[in-house]
Amino acid sequence: METIIKLTEVNKIYRTEEIETQALENVNIDVEKGEFLSIMGPSGCGKSTLLNIMGLLDEPTSGEIELCGTKIDPRLSDNRLAEFRNRTLGFVFQSFHLISSLNVLDNVQLPLMYRGVGYGERMRRAKEVIERVGLSHRMKHTPVQLSGGQCQRVAIARAIVGNPEIILADEPSGSLDSQNRTELHRLFFDLRDTFGQTILIVTHDEELASISDRVVRMSDGKIIV
Repeated sequence: METIIKLTEVNKIYRTEEIETQALENVNIDVEKGEFLSIMGPSGCGKSTLLNIMGLLDEPTSGEIELCGTKIDPRLSDNRLAEFRNRTLGFVFQSFHLISSLNVLDNVQLPLMYRGVGYGERMRRAKEVIERVGLSHRMKHTPVQLSGGQCQRVAIARAIVGNPEIILADEPSGSLDSQNRTELHRLFFDLRDTFGQTILIVTHDEELASISDRVVRMSDGKIIV
């Protein structure tokens, strides 16, 4: 199998004038292309920090990151990193991070606008993924007019509209009720089976973890399983 994410001896230390906190300690992990991986552990164990480093939203203090066969140079400019993220990664967050003043269609097409895709093609692709997540009838609604489960579906549509190779999700079902959590699980698997994307999810949801391909468990900044 092809390795799509590789972290080697990754450490992350947060420092202030008074305290030093090691969020990640000597983390080594390989993720295969098309794998559905759940990352679990108690609050504060480093799960979200690990996801942010994989997603190039944070820099490791030391260690190497390789994504999609590319070693990430820590000297890359913010613009180059942003461009790489936009083309390679899709993000789904527990708090959705939707723009409240924009309707569903405009929220979903944003990553393509940043990529420089023309208006007609942006709209076509955005409508296609909105239909995919079952929200065609809500395209003109703003986030405040949607339920939590619907907002999460919009966030997923936005994450996949650029056809990224990797989807990173941080507690995507944390604010959803049981019915919406189950529907969300099905949607992730449908996306993986249809498009072959690699999906990494930070979660406390044992049901979701149980149907993942693999579970990585963390404690005190270390991978223990």
